[in-house]
Amino acid sequence: MSALSPPAQVHAPFTDAIARRIAQPFAPPRPWGNWGDYCYTRLKLRSDPLYPAVIAALRHHRSPLLDLGCGLGLLAHALRAAGLEQAYRGLDIDTTKIQRGQQILARSGLAGVQLQRHDLSVSRPAHRGSVTLLDVLQYLDQPTQQTLLADAAGMLDDDGVLVIRSTLAEDSARGRTSLRADAWAHRIGWMQTRPQHYPGAGELQRPLEAAGLQVSLQPLYGNTPFNNWLLVARR
Repeated sequence: MSALSPPAQVHAPFTDAIARRIAQPFAPPRPWGNWGDYCYTRLKLRSDPLYPAVIAALRHHRSPLLDLGCGLGLLAHALRAAGLEQAYRGLDIDTTKIQRGQQILARSGLAGVQLQRHDLSVSRPAHRGSVTLLDVLQYLDQPTQQTLLADAAGMLDDDGVLVIRSTLAEDSARGRTSLRADAWAHRIGWMQTRPQHYPGAGELQRPLEAAGLQVSLQPLYGNTPFNNWLLVARR
């Protein structure tokens, strides 16, 4: 069963006070250090409703979480700040981000959190529990996306939930802005790879429905100009 509808629940970004608290471990240990990760993290938390939406989807699920395409591991910090304690393993292809994320973890002292380098275009790890794929799919080609979605569905246990945030293929102002922003992120080196394929709604839903999951798909724009959508799937 699937649903494509206006959001049943409007998720707002974090307040500045909460964003500042979550972002604090991302600040350099010395005032003259590089403040780039801290500034990026704090701005993202203040402007993007992604993390409150993911927290809401995961709040009543205790299964271990696999975060595919985790970047610096920001989701783990947001989950712990919200009182969610499920085991967290984050994977990302970017070695530099994983190393910086591990340094941030060491400063923050978060328990039950692991960050590891992994290339999703080559293989998927063994996992049972919940899965998140946040702003990742567009960097994979269409066949790899479909395989990854089917694999992620197979990772869910009875308590698990699959949460995906993705830009959808759409010829609109939001869609064009998303394409330009992703291309810019690659040019400045924030993303190692170029976007390859933006999925349509059906491309996200069909492999998950074929796996027997109940799927909901809702817009998640927040205070951003991007064509972002949130998919939540359960058994």
